[in-house]
Amino acid sequence: MRVLIDQASGYEVVLVASNNPHAAALDYARDAGIPTWSQDSKGVPREQFDAALSAALRDHRVGTIALAGYMKLLSNRFVDQWRGRIINIHPSLLPKYPGLDTHQRVLAAGDAVTGCSVHIVTEEVDAGDVIAQAEVPIETDDDAASVEARVLEAEHKLYPRALQTFVCG
Repeated sequence: MRVLIDQASGYEVVLVASNNPHAAALDYARDAGIPTWSQDSKGVPREQFDAALSAALRDHRVGTIALAGYMKLLSNRFVDQWRGRIINIHPSLLPKYPGLDTHQRVLAAGDAVTGCSVHIVTEEVDAGDVIAQAEVPIETDDDAASVEARVLEAEHKLYPRALQTFVCG
């Protein structure tokens, strides 16, 4: 999220929203003069939380939702309301390794390369159309932590460019 704010070109970050009221991203956004919205999602039905989030997004006239570090599944209704306007970054070369534990799964499979993908969010986890990818080679001494660190570097380069391309056409 910080990289999306710091490298904004061709798009404007008009709201940073979180399901964790204590997320450091909210402080970063406030320091950058960006409005924030948060609501603790624990114990709140997903449809209810997503309705409140959607209202906040509409109130701030959000055109595109760029998920960054958002690990909560969105309801089908939310995805349908914002269809074609939600993108996400995922730490694998989709369609390989959707979901969690991607780096460990890449290593266990013996892949020579991994990477990251920016994709359109659909009801199915990490299954939407891929709009950009970046490859990261696997090195012989890699473990999940070293792969994660290099993939994160690639994400920080890829996501702002992909968002700009997505927003600007």
